[in-house]
Amino acid sequence: MKIGDNSPDSLPSDLIDMANVHDYSKIFVKVPLDSLGQFVREGYVKEASIPGFYNGEETGAFLGYYLSESRASKEDAETLDSILYLAFDKSENAPAPLDEERFALRSCGEGDVEEMASLYRAVFATYPFPIHDPSYLLSTMQSHVDYFGIERNGELIALSSAEMDRSAFNAEMTDFATISQWRGHSLGVCLLRSMEKEIKRKGIKTAYTIASARSVGMNITFAKLGYTYGGRLINNTNISGDVESMNIWYKMIAVPSPIH
Repeated sequence: MKIGDNSPDSLPSDLIDMANVHDYSKIFVKVPLDSLGQFVREGYVKEASIPGFYNGEETGAFLGYYLSESRASKEDAETLDSILYLAFDKSENAPAPLDEERFALRSCGEGDVEEMASLYRAVFATYPFPIHDPSYLLSTMQSHVDYFGIERNGELIALSSAEMDRSAFNAEMTDFATISQWRGHSLGVCLLRSMEKEIKRKGIKTAYTIASARSVGMNITFAKLGYTYGGRLINNTNISGDVESMNIWYKMIAVPSPIH
């Protein structure tokens, strides 16, 4: 996820050795552009990049190293490309505002974690982080993640989060989940718009997401709000019961002028 301050030059090969010991099939790393060379020389492949990922200035590179041919396979590339092109086409359509007569959008607090975990369990069979666990949600909420929810008649029906790296001034817009019966109401767009306002207030410079390349709705959501496509991570993430390829989307967030 992040290179340590005193990481050795052997880090790329050390990761490969560790992956072989544990029989892993892919290594995924995020690195500053000036560290790209040492990984590429060991056989890592750049799959995506985000300009301004670090402090709004330095590009972040997303790399993969494959330890099995099956993990590197792009069998569904044509289908995923068609979803991406659809998102590009839909980006011209103005996003719908929240229907405030039916729904209420708010920040989530510590008292919500049980209900949040229940919603995540209902939506995701598997997930790369333990969002099904209330204690995990609580610990991240207390450290670096802002959670947002949409209610219908007092019950949470949609969730999302902004996971902030305050040292690099970026935020991952993630953990989007909507109860199946309430999909199709642009709730993800409304959550994303609200999160952008909050991270802008906190001085975040770059927003991004790692979205399932199969998810028509999520890719359209980010395209509609002006995010730029940054590349695809092949067979990258265990989500919704399967290992899926993921699309990178990013957007520069304007920083408010300081008050004098």
